[in-house]
Amino acid sequence: MATFGDKSLNRSLSMAAADNPKKSYLYQPFDRSNSVKKFYNNPLDEEDEGNNKGKGKGKGKVKQLCTLFETRKNGLPGTEDRIVVYFTSLRGVRRTYEDCYFVRMIFRGFRVYVDERDVSMDSSYRRELLRVLNKPAVSLPQVFIKGDYVGGADVVRQLHETGQLLNMVRGLPIKTAGYVCQACGDVRFIPCFNCSGSKKVFDEDQDMLKRCWECNENGLIRCPSCSS
Repeated sequence: MATFGDKSLNRSLSMAAADNPKKSYLYQPFDRSNSVKKFYNNPLDEEDEGNNKGKGKGKGKVKQLCTLFETRKNGLPGTEDRIVVYFTSLRGVRRTYEDCYFVRMIFRGFRVYVDERDVSMDSSYRRELLRVLNKPAVSLPQVFIKGDYVGGADVVRQLHETGQLLNMVRGLPIKTAGYVCQACGDVRFIPCFNCSGSKKVFDEDQDMLKRCWECNENGLIRCPSCSS
């Protein structure tokens, strides 16, 4: 028996544990089977097994997202030859800006022509979108492909991950790699030629300034080189 201060150290227990660890109270086996099973099992599969239904439940959700564009035919007349994206370039709401940027980058990766309509640069786009969707308010971005309404960022993300989005844009005009509009720098807007962006013109007959009738509320017009 060895002593250390006021405490005793019984080495017989430690030696017995080394000879036969299973009989020692120091041996406590750790069962990792449950943790490994939880790690490798799919939560969706466990949920389906608990409900005794739902085989292919995840696929059903993806299929539902893939068929959303089929429910809104001819959503945006006159755009059957292009992709139209309603978005905002303002960074006031971080999630909205990131969703808009994400969707635009997906389509730029396809190198197809995209009619980008920035509602923060022209309020008429917002009114147009609300009228087409027949809703008092909508989130951004909103996407139309070949005149058909597709949906927002979540729908586009799902379609892109499943490969359906590539099939939807087939046949659309392809842009040259690295092409940037020399007139507007791909901003899609330029200052008004009539008022130089001031939104005011001088009426010689009435000898007074009047509101320019050619530009929007920001003194801008659509770029004639890259926007129709």
